[in-house]
Amino acid sequence: MKYALMFPGQGSQSLGMLGDLDAPQIAATWQEAGEALGWDVGELVRGGPVEELNRTDRTQPALLAASIAVWRVWTTRGRPAPTVLAGHSLGEYSALVAAGSIDFGDALRLVEKRGQLMQAAVPPGTGGMAAVLGLDEPAMEALCTECSAGVLEPVNYNAPGQIVAAGEVTALDWLEQEGPKAGAMKVVRLPVSVPSHCSLMREAAEQLGEALEQIEIRAPQLPVLHNLDAEARDNPADIRQALREQLFKPVRWTRTLAAMQSLEVQALLECGPGKVLCGLAKRGARGTTAIPLESTAGLEKADALMNEELA
Repeated sequence: MKYALMFPGQGSQSLGMLGDLDAPQIAATWQEAGEALGWDVGELVRGGPVEELNRTDRTQPALLAASIAVWRVWTTRGRPAPTVLAGHSLGEYSALVAAGSIDFGDALRLVEKRGQLMQAAVPPGTGGMAAVLGLDEPAMEALCTECSAGVLEPVNYNAPGQIVAAGEVTALDWLEQEGPKAGAMKVVRLPVSVPSHCSLMREAAEQLGEALEQIEIRAPQLPVLHNLDAEARDNPADIRQALREQLFKPVRWTRTLAAMQSLEVQALLECGPGKVLCGLAKRGARGTTAIPLESTAGLEKADALMNEELA
């Protein structure tokens, strides 16, 4: 059967993640990640403290390692290769590792650097993000354009009626007041201090671009849809440029889900911890089965679905 793999981004981490997945690849991947980074990834995931796991420069490599661990488990199941891969924000790096475009160790060090650059780009307490429910894309874009209280931009087009804005705290305060007046059902501040994927990250993106030039990037062995435009890229220079721009431009996940559906995939499998992307798929890819692979039960459910198709 035709299926796609989706790799999650920041926000899907949790203490003990992948604890319900009984496979030797998990511990082996934690160990390999720790050797690449110089700190014990598995110990942090298992025992915390949660405040350290939620630090952007720790979260990003830990999540990438978790996603690749699940990918390694999945590849031992004897299933055909996915039709396409995609990752939400940080998950794009996981997808590129799975596709053979970036070495695992290089990607770990790169996203750790990415997290450090993002955290340093905006002084603590001055930036953030908020999810807006109930506005379509034109209405959300118009609302952000009206804001004069500071930088405010739509940055995660997650699903129909669910768009995340990022910017300065003063602008987010304004959004909480004005969003409902513009028809939003709800405005929810997110527990993050980094305003990801907006213009405040432009300088960090330039520095990330320098780091990207220092690693080898190859043509992916499987197509990877990029957040910028839901298009796949084969040229390493184009991939570097997409990863650099991704840091200060919106994540077009709604468009990505539509692109995967256009390829007639029958299932969307979330390759990593959590179920966030499966939740978005239920809204943005109706009619397509979405299954999280974070547990042994999830893997068995995906296997059963594929066996049904083969029967």
